[in-house]
Amino acid sequence: MARPEQVLVLEPQHELKFRGPFTDVVTATLKLTNPTERNVCFKVKTTAPRRYCVRPNSGIIDAGTSINVSVMLQPFDYDPNEKSKHKFMVLSMLAPYDMTDMESVWKEAKPEELMDSKLRCAFEMPVENHNVAHESESYHTVVSSTSSVKTEHTALPKSSSTSLDDGEVKKIMDEYKRLQVDVQRQWEENKQIRENDGLRKRKLAGAAPNSSVMASLATKDEGLSNRVLALCVLFFVIGVIIGKLVL
Repeated sequence: MARPEQVLVLEPQHELKFRGPFTDVVTATLKLTNPTERNVCFKVKTTAPRRYCVRPNSGIIDAGTSINVSVMLQPFDYDPNEKSKHKFMVLSMLAPYDMTDMESVWKEAKPEELMDSKLRCAFEMPVENHNVAHESESYHTVVSSTSSVKTEHTALPKSSSTSLDDGEVKKIMDEYKRLQVDVQRQWEENKQIRENDGLRKRKLAGAAPNSSVMASLATKDEGLSNRVLALCVLFFVIGVIIGKLVL
């Protein structure tokens, strides 16, 4: 005698899909709905009991209600060339009105009272999506890494600025202004000395050459030039430091 048609509504109806990667537990949800006016007993069975955990694997679904069954696939080494042969069966029957023990109900059930539905198992490894996600992740990492490098370089002056208090910055600015005045004064003195030296040399042009006088003038001129050059270099360095602090 053929078994009666399944009264439970299964979602999905024919296939349980498990989406990888399978390095951890993968869960598929099976929804069982009882559209009848009677309570229905159910039990979930599989051809590979060592590979799956089912919660709940049996119970009673009240009239007009639903229940979600979690089917948990245990981690395993996935082979894309291997087709899944695992199957599940949802066994059900109308709950007796005088039911007291679930276990005894299944033992005493007659074949013509049992209903069943079978589902295949399908394993899916999202290769394309995995590659796209990997490429997207790599791109953001590179951008993030590049951004961090740029931030590091541009942040150096700011970090230097934050390491100085207001008093130290004020001292540097005052020293900077003082050097500006000092360099300007040295240039003016050097200009005046050169004009005086030129006049003195023109006066001595008609007289006999005096090596000691010429050497003294040359030494004095060289000393002034070196001093002005040193002040210019120092002025430039201080200006660079101030510029970085301001930025």
